[in-house]
Amino acid sequence: MFDFSTVVDRHGTWCTQWDYVADRFGAADLLPFTISDMDFATAPCITDALHQRINHGVFGYSRWKNDEFLAAVAHWFQQRFNSRIDTESVVYGPSVIYMVSELIRIWSRPGDGVVVHTPAYDAFFKAIEGNARNVVTVAMKKQATGWMGDMAALEAELAKPENSILLLCSPQNPTGKVWTRDELAQMAELCARYDVAVISDEIHMDMVWGDHLHTPWNEVARGKWALLTSGSKSFNIPALTGAYGLIGDDESRNAYLSALKGRDGLSSPSVLALTAHIAAYQQGEAWLDALRAYLEENLYFISKALNSAFPALNWQPPEATYLAWIDLSPLNIDEHALQKVLIEQQKVAIMPGYTYGKEGNNFIRLNAGCPRSKLEQGVQRLIAGINSLL
Repeated sequence: MFDFSTVVDRHGTWCTQWDYVADRFGAADLLPFTISDMDFATAPCITDALHQRINHGVFGYSRWKNDEFLAAVAHWFQQRFNSRIDTESVVYGPSVIYMVSELIRIWSRPGDGVVVHTPAYDAFFKAIEGNARNVVTVAMKKQATGWMGDMAALEAELAKPENSILLLCSPQNPTGKVWTRDELAQMAELCARYDVAVISDEIHMDMVWGDHLHTPWNEVARGKWALLTSGSKSFNIPALTGAYGLIGDDESRNAYLSALKGRDGLSSPSVLALTAHIAAYQQGEAWLDALRAYLEENLYFISKALNSAFPALNWQPPEATYLAWIDLSPLNIDEHALQKVLIEQQKVAIMPGYTYGKEGNNFIRLNAGCPRSKLEQGVQRLIAGINSLL
């Protein structure tokens, strides 16, 4: 029913991944597997809804707090995660990172610590440091069975009075770890014990593979908390802007909405983002399930190709996300030398692991959200680049 194999040319569309790859990698003629958007056209139900709204022709100020949008969000949480949400707790924002930053300002003071699991999404570091707070890292552990959080190390940081927030990524980017319900409940209990607020970024919640299950934070929440997410990753619509979340207590929710509307003047959302989210959550399930199957096969393709070329890697697909987090340390190659070879010789852009903190040294993050033909080229170039250094 849905075509994910046909290549869509994104050049000349002001596309960050393709048109501005030189900003990060220093060369413009690269095949990119970088920023976490996908090379697929969005779901037909979304484009149909957008066409219908555009044909209306009037694009005045709009409201996100409407019955259709709230019902669509509630429907999605019930349908996908068997989770009932209180629509009175729903808030809106232009992006998840804007919402993260605003809650950091509300729930902490300059100089406070914000705890994150590392390796971590690089925007987390920027949001914390950009708000004059301190990044407090808790390193995750790579084991044969997958990535694990160190609960003892986490508790040690949460217990420090200067650390006021846990900024959680669930599922985790870049490792692709899916936190189990028990792990989340343990974190919730620890945060409640030490009076630490929780911001849970769940933007990858729809991209969980195999038997793994995503548990929304509202299912385990205690104390001060917020769950922030968007349909932007799942349905490839980040350029429309728009995110939403759940904030557990009235006081924090009112403080957030006051800043959104009063200080920042952002309470009128993009009407096209609302239209897209409603269509996605009410009609997009079949498309998303087809996309998920395609992405999962992409990840298995990477695994088969890399492990065939380099058996020592024994790379396994992640539990979640379409981002392949690949540990190259068994090959004993210099990561900076590899980046130079990939860019200058292989003409391919793949994110270096050190972007995500020192725990990312000797890793790369390869975005598999693309047609198989592009992925095949990228993996072949990666293999050739590695071979040139061995």
